[in-house]
Amino acid sequence: MRGKLLQHGTLPQAVTVPCAQPVARPILAGMNSDSLKDQFLIAMPQLDDPDFEHSLTYILEHNEHGAMGLTLNRPVDIRYEDVLEDLGIEPTVAIGPGHQVVAGGPVQPDAGFILHPPVDTPYNSCMPLRDDLWLTTSRDILDAIARGEGPAQSVMALGYAGWTPGQLEQELAQNSWLTVPASAEIIFDVPFAQRWQTAARALGVDINLLSGQAGHS
Repeated sequence: MRGKLLQHGTLPQAVTVPCAQPVARPILAGMNSDSLKDQFLIAMPQLDDPDFEHSLTYILEHNEHGAMGLTLNRPVDIRYEDVLEDLGIEPTVAIGPGHQVVAGGPVQPDAGFILHPPVDTPYNSCMPLRDDLWLTTSRDILDAIARGEGPAQSVMALGYAGWTPGQLEQELAQNSWLTVPASAEIIFDVPFAQRWQTAARALGVDINLLSGQAGHS
């Protein structure tokens, strides 16, 4: 099945959100010159998988063990405040619109992966992904946001997308995806409904006009 990877992993242990049943996580360590790490996967219009149709996915890791990513344009009916309440965290400030919750993928949907801009003091399980983007999977970032002391923007992805070794390469060969370098601006500032099209425009294409031709940055 597309987007499923059932191996144990080295990324920080994710925040557990009591909203679904757990699934195993992957081991993803090391890179190679063909890695799509820090790229967006843009679903081609003909991709009819219900989990990934018209999706935009940020690739956290991609190597000989497989790939792991977070889908960024699938809003859910769960607010940040709902997650905080489920975890027993009581906000002392209003949670602003810069904090969003999305369905990150079909694997382990009760796990929370939080993308955010850099902060002065790293959290307990915090991983810089690039100069303008970090990943945190520990509860302390939610405590900070609830106190008004955390990052001003964040995207909490519930679950993730995973690929077994060679699976993503096969899907690319089947023209299922376009790839383009990731952009923090698209992650944090572009509305959900426009992220898929906006990422494709970075390649100079209108995604709605594409058919069966795949491309890479």
